[in-house]
Amino acid sequence: MPLTTKHLLGLEGVTREDIQLILDTATTFREVLERPIKKVPTLKGKTVVNLFFENSTRTRISFELAQKRLSADTVNFSASQSSTKKGETLKDTVRNIEAMKVDMIVVRHESAGVPNFLTQISKANIINAGDGAHEHPTQGLLDMYSIREKYGKLEGLKVCIVGDITHSRVALSNIYGLKTMGAKVSVCGPASMIPWDIEKLGVKVFSRIDDAIAENDVLNVLRIQLERKAGASIPSIREYHNFFGITRERLEKHSKKPLILHPGPINRGVELSSEVADGPYQVILDQVTNGVAVRMAVLYLLGTMN
Repeated sequence: MPLTTKHLLGLEGVTREDIQLILDTATTFREVLERPIKKVPTLKGKTVVNLFFENSTRTRISFELAQKRLSADTVNFSASQSSTKKGETLKDTVRNIEAMKVDMIVVRHESAGVPNFLTQISKANIINAGDGAHEHPTQGLLDMYSIREKYGKLEGLKVCIVGDITHSRVALSNIYGLKTMGAKVSVCGPASMIPWDIEKLGVKVFSRIDDAIAENDVLNVLRIQLERKAGASIPSIREYHNFFGITRERLEKHSKKPLILHPGPINRGVELSSEVADGPYQVILDQVTNGVAVRMAVLYLLGTMN
């Protein structure tokens, strides 16, 4: 069965069946990545534009690799070298790009809602690669894939998202996606970094990191979004690490060790100690590999709809 949506703008409202289809399809492409020749002709003849208005390393490279693994033609857009610096509007930029007959647009933008806006002015399939502090759906999907790869399921697992929830687009995508798949979701962090009405989304709030470690199967640890002025929400980086940093000493207090995820980039010595970031309980680099497979799945499922 195909996806029931033409675009991937977020995980809010995406059906359980669609998420299941993406994760199952990603399993097939994960096997492709282990082959000597890591390429299939699935999207040959399709053109994908990566429209990035924010800095990115993992997400941009991951999408570009996914496109090339599927044999699509890839075009990378750099805002710093574009006509937007001359005053061209986003609307005109996208319409000019679409006039070159592109099939899909992957967009990252500092403003929430931009991917949805593009669906109103473009006939291309739109994939949200992160919009402001709204959502980052492919990150949420690859996180779920990585958890399922470890535990064999998502239903009934207890997953806690730790850190700067207020400024994080990863947090929202994880909350929506995990709850749809039957996981029990919670958050943990300083009160100044957790939205006051977060419990309306059906999540539990932990105020102590030790309680979160003791009660959860998975910790998805987020970095402090310093570029979004998140540092103003805490007295100091050192104090944040003392109260909420995941360290080997904290983990050793508990017989059951949770799986550690991190979307990157890691601020070592802040949200994770180096011993944990490189330790046996984390799957951080597996997330990166899985991200290519998940993005291949999304591109394939959307790209073969038409």
